Amino acid sequence: IGKEKFHKPQYWGFCNNVAMLVGEDKPGIGGELLPGQKLKPKYSVFPEGMGSDAPSWVAFDKQVLSFDAYFEEEVPDKNQELYRIRYCKIYFYLEDDTIQVLEPRVKNSGINQGTIVRRHRIPLPPPHEDQFYTIDHFNINIEVIFYARRYKIIDCDQFTKNFLRKMGFRLNPPADRPDDPYTKERQKILDSMNPLRPYERIDTLKQFLEHDGHVLRFFCVWDDPESMFHDPRELVLHYYLADDTIDMKEILPVNSGRDAVPLFLRRDKLPKYAPTGLYQPGTITNHTVLNVFGNLVGNKGRYILDNRKTGAVHQEFYRDSDLKIGAVINVWGRKIILCDCDEYTKEYYRTKYGIEDFTPIPYKAPPPPRPEKTFPPYNGFGSEEDSLCSCMGLLLKPPKKDFKKLMEKDRYGLESNILRFLAKLITDSPIDKDRKFLICYFLSDDTISVFEYTQRNTGILGGKFLERGRIKKPGQELLKSEPSEYFKAQDLFVGAEVCFHGHNFLLVGADEYTFNYMEKHANEFPMADVGVILKKLKDIAEPRSREIRQVFAAADPEHTKLIEYDPFRNLIVSITGGAFSEHEIITLGHYYGVRDEYEIDLHYLLAVAQEKLKKKNFDNFEQLSAVLTYNDREKCGVLPHETCRTVCKSFKLPLADDDLQPLLTMFEDDHKQVDYKKFVDGLNWRENQIPAFQTIKVLPKNEDEWGEQPPYLPVKKIKYLPLLDDLFGKEE
Repeated sequence: IGKEKFHKPQYWGFCNNVAMLVGEDKPGIGGELLPGQKLKPKYSVFPEGMGSDAPSWVAFDKQVLSFDAYFEEEVPDKNQELYRIRYCKIYFYLEDDTIQVLEPRVKNSGINQGTIVRRHRIPLPPPHEDQFYTIDHFNINIEVIFYARRYKIIDCDQFTKNFLRKMGFRLNPPADRPDDPYTKERQKILDSMNPLRPYERIDTLKQFLEHDGHVLRFFCVWDDPESMFHDPRELVLHYYLADDTIDMKEILPVNSGRDAVPLFLRRDKLPKYAPTGLYQPGTITNHTVLNVFGNLVGNKGRYILDNRKTGAVHQEFYRDSDLKIGAVINVWGRKIILCDCDEYTKEYYRTKYGIEDFTPIPYKAPPPPRPEKTFPPYNGFGSEEDSLCSCMGLLLKPPKKDFKKLMEKDRYGLESNILRFLAKLITDSPIDKDRKFLICYFLSDDTISVFEYTQRNTGILGGKFLERGRIKKPGQELLKSEPSEYFKAQDLFVGAEVCFHGHNFLLVGADEYTFNYMEKHANEFPMADVGVILKKLKDIAEPRSREIRQVFAAADPEHTKLIEYDPFRNLIVSITGGAFSEHEIITLGHYYGVRDEYEIDLHYLLAVAQEKLKKKNFDNFEQLSAVLTYNDREKCGVLPHETCRTVCKSFKLPLADDDLQPLLTMFEDDHKQVDYKKFVDGLNWRENQIPAFQTIKVLPKNEDEWGEQPPYLPVKKIKYLPLLDDLFGKEE
């Protein structure tokens, strides 16, 4: 009959009125412990309220206790050792009470070392296997049992000691670390062993690891005295810091007539020459030997390695300290001069040896001047560029176009990249004096076309006057070698006189796009650069600043601080004495002028939009209004400008963005919110059709005075006080 054995008790209870097994900590009736039941202590050595309220996995994150330990392992099958001492580390993780046991790896131990026990919670040995190891079970100079293996803790690190003291533990004194008998015996054997022969150890691994891939480069020259023409040979020397070896490569000029070889000197250590010349083969060896008996015992000798290297010949090799600019090295009987080096080599010598002078030695003769390439004169066939291409090579190719300029300056959207000027002929003929011309300059390819306005009862047919093409400047020789000069965009401005194929034109005006483009690219057009114009005007008018202020004040008798453009133009002409072109005066007026605002009629915009919607047969206004209402979350009747634009684009409203944006702006309030109901009603051409277009307000133009002033005036009135302040400073 054996002893009665109790299993872990399980208890029935009720949870949510359902009978189920509950925890083993529930006591019996009246709080009495059941047979075999042991309650876990629920108290702590610290009173409630001390310490942090954070959970353990936060408070003790990355905090580990480290203990030094060892265990004994029996070795039953070997006579050399009966047991083995194995040292290990025990790590206790405070955040979750897990334990890990590691054994440090020992070289050539023959044992699988590393992790002995992976990290997890380890149960106590029987009969308490239902509990786990905690911090209370650890101390110095005690034994712990992990899965039937007994570990002796001999010491711990300083953090562990401090932590255990704070927790109220009394630490035991550290224990001695026993030696492994077999390891100790093996060490004695190794210490008593001597090598059978003396040897020397040459360790170059450190130099290789530190300088692998580091190469010094020098540019050298060898003046070969035995060559037929005594021409210098250019070489490149590479010094490898990893193993102190050198190789050289020759730089062969084009059409030198020499055979191209991979290397002039293959990579190896380069010896310095001995005073007596080269050593005989066998003189230099890695080892020296001694004949112990000589010829005393017959003809047989006894040889051993000589550790003292008696009679050995030591040969010196070139090192990095021997290489510098200006040095002459002997490369197997050839005198090589080091003339220059690269930047990495300079930095290496500057850092290691403190050398600062790296003046190169000139070794190349200056190249002869390249003969100037001359071309035959133009023969009159084809264009000049096409004829010039026939002189460039045997294979004829068409002249290349500036494709980048063509793509950048080609028409794109509203950007036409065409400068348009109004011109008239400079002539005394009464018939030709009243003829009007439109000169168009295309920025994409620098071509010019001329059209003539059609006028009634003149007897002259209007239309194309000059075909589009590049126009040469007058006064150039036709058949010459140099390329001809053509008219550029900088040569055209209001007031300029140009000659196109014998016809003299005076540019008297330009359109709005031309003025805006030239002012936007003022660095290319000095006639439209306000800074240049003001500096030029200041140099002329500064000596008469007081008089000029009085003249401008007299032109404004009502003290409105504004004057008309015509009096302003006449004043500038009188001040400058005709030194300013008409374009420069217009640029000043544009910069200091007051622009008139011309609002487009809302009815006209809606009429244009309705006409486009009607042509595209778009009448889905109810669904458009429903989607706009759905996007109005606050039901206030207005939406942001971008939201309305996005909804219209999603409906594929057949209106261009340039037409849609002004329409939305017309229905905006002070907070930039669009009244979308009125916007949709305005577009609804079925219910709210606008019968006729409203006229647009346009600038008045007097065609009879086109010769006196440009057809386009950006402004009508000029603010002269800011101009005077910029010229002469503010008046006190």
